[in-house]
Amino acid sequence: MVIQKTDLENGLRIITDNVPDVQSVAVGVWADVGARHESAPENGVAHMVEHMMFKGTPSRSSIQIAEEIENVGGQMNAYTSREVTSYHIHLLKEDMGMAMDVLSDIVQRPTMPEDEVERERHVILQEIGMTMDTPDDILFDYYQETAYPDQAIGAPILGTSDIVKGMQRDTLMNYVSRFYVPKRLVIAASGNLDHDDVVEKTKALFADLPQAPANDAQTGYAKAAYKGGAHITSKDLEQAHIALGFDSLSRHDDDYYAAIVMSMILGGGMSSRLFQEIREKRGLAYSVFAHHATYQDGGQFIIYTGTGPDDLPELIPALCGEIEKIQSPVLEQEMIRAKAQIRADMVMGLESMMRRANQMAKHLIFYNESLDLQARLKQLDAVSAEDVMRVASRIFAGTPTLAALGPLGKLENYDAIKKRLIA
Repeated sequence: MVIQKTDLENGLRIITDNVPDVQSVAVGVWADVGARHESAPENGVAHMVEHMMFKGTPSRSSIQIAEEIENVGGQMNAYTSREVTSYHIHLLKEDMGMAMDVLSDIVQRPTMPEDEVERERHVILQEIGMTMDTPDDILFDYYQETAYPDQAIGAPILGTSDIVKGMQRDTLMNYVSRFYVPKRLVIAASGNLDHDDVVEKTKALFADLPQAPANDAQTGYAKAAYKGGAHITSKDLEQAHIALGFDSLSRHDDDYYAAIVMSMILGGGMSSRLFQEIREKRGLAYSVFAHHATYQDGGQFIIYTGTGPDDLPELIPALCGEIEKIQSPVLEQEMIRAKAQIRADMVMGLESMMRRANQMAKHLIFYNESLDLQARLKQLDAVSAEDVMRVASRIFAGTPTLAALGPLGKLENYDAIKKRLIA
């Protein structure tokens, strides 16, 4: 990776990765703001703003924005997470200047017409409804809310139907003026490009960004306060969906890579302990996996599975048993395999220009430094079996969070599951 970074005087950061052997460029704007920056009455505003940025500027209508990119075969998209929002385009290298022009226009000059707000409000309500109808989507909203009750980090990224129905244009525009300021934005590009060219285009195109508000304290967020507990929702479904998790480590923790290796060994692939025990040996589930989600000030270690209602009495003890076993000796071959899987994912990800740009931008936002893949690989290689066992004992000693949805008549109660995990 040939990464170069330039910081402009106004605080806007530019980071590029020159890949001369490809014919495309992925370029985008990443904002250091997400759903956890919202107040409770505005839950969902970050996501609704992301939608509305594409709905027109003084010089482009929403259809013109879409057509300008797709007329040259480009692909444009965006996402909102709890800590970051992104607007990005992947297209042929010769069209990068046009893509940056479009991005600068929608980020600096969104008009958000009232009629578009009403239409997109209806679209987002449909999106919320779709999530409610998708058990393994809504389950994780239930989980997050239970892990972090009465906090922005525990609220759904999409917002609630009631709040979205009442979201006003002024709220959306005020959010943009507060958060879409130079020091919170990163321009990232990866592909066949010249860094100096990207810098000059950025200076010319992003000159209209507003300055940060005088009271910058309003743009922060409260420290995550994990609580845990249970959210049990009985519903007439074919399967019972289970998410069982624990308070975990932030991305800045010294044990971060040990936790990633532990997650891979426990539930990261077909050779993982959970897959082999739950699916291959017992036939209790089609899908079972572990996931380690990190934030700036905390994290979540979550195990998900779905099973038939009659298999719940066997499934839960089996899950708890694997959580207990990972805290005891880990085989060297498991370490080798887990590291190889993580390393391959990191390296093969370089084959995607969009993934490269996304990784660079988020790393700069989270760590305020350029991504150094070789340094990350060294940190991964340094993880020992003792580190994995230590971090497992550290994570699984805490209070669990249980979210369950479906036919749950044979599910053990939360206190019984908690007792199994502590025993």
